[in-house]
Amino acid sequence: MPIKIPDHLPARQTLQTEGVAVLSETDAIRQDIRPLRIGLLNLMPNKISTETQLARLLGATPLQIELTLVRITDHVARNASPDHMSAFYRPWSEVRHEKFDGFIITGAPVERMPFEDVRYWQELQQIFDWTQTHVHSTFNICWAAQAAVYHFHGVPKHDLPGKAFGVYLQRNCEPASPYLRGFSDDFAIPVSRWTEVRTEDLPASSGMRVLADSAETGLCLLNDPQRRSIHMFNHVEYDTETLDGEFSRDGGAVPANYFPGDDLTKPPQNRWRSHAHLLFGNWINEIYQTTPFDIREIGAAAPGVRNVA
Repeated sequence: MPIKIPDHLPARQTLQTEGVAVLSETDAIRQDIRPLRIGLLNLMPNKISTETQLARLLGATPLQIELTLVRITDHVARNASPDHMSAFYRPWSEVRHEKFDGFIITGAPVERMPFEDVRYWQELQQIFDWTQTHVHSTFNICWAAQAAVYHFHGVPKHDLPGKAFGVYLQRNCEPASPYLRGFSDDFAIPVSRWTEVRTEDLPASSGMRVLADSAETGLCLLNDPQRRSIHMFNHVEYDTETLDGEFSRDGGAVPANYFPGDDLTKPPQNRWRSHAHLLFGNWINEIYQTTPFDIREIGAAAPGVRNVA
């Protein structure tokens, strides 16, 4: 089934070129089906790239998805066109009374700042709390994953001695988890961060379970059933060229395990695409299996709703 996104969103042409089924708003109205409502709070600086990356993964699932782009209410994105933001994004203050089957919160370029020093931290805390009553399942990525476990469980982040930057093997710690259904024993995922959350800081009472981690870069994926969330500390959504773009922009060390033989003259190889599609497909499938048929019942103890352990 296709993904429904705004008719003139730049991601539409890219996805159609790639063969991803994209549904027009006009055609969606004619279909007698309840699509899964997925919200995307996009905190990344390059809005269009992130929109495209995540819409690509959502659009590859076999269910109809309705994607709503959300922004922090009073924060002005410095790297995005005001026209783009006003045309395609809704402030959270406008959607806070609506219900969503799934909600994605991305990383943000503020990870070395204390959480409390981030300009929109107070509203983000409200959004985290709102997901507990208005969202069936939340997918937090990179800095948002660190922020969520800090907000809900008091888990700190720690500065790294240098940036964790490259493509690293992750260990499948819970092969029986529905989120890792079909995953290999290990799998490569892009990593790009200056901080980390450590396993030893996770409170036993939180009920969180480590689904994947790396001997080199630590925690990768956590299941948080008490909060109906999964926390991805790396960037499974990245395109093939994303790390190359960050390297060209910021300099520093060459991303590890990315260019063949660490030879910058050779194009990077994508070794994570299949796992990215599999993880998002598993997440969407779990939402479909457990979300209430009546979206108004999200947040209530509706029959048939279960937390995935």
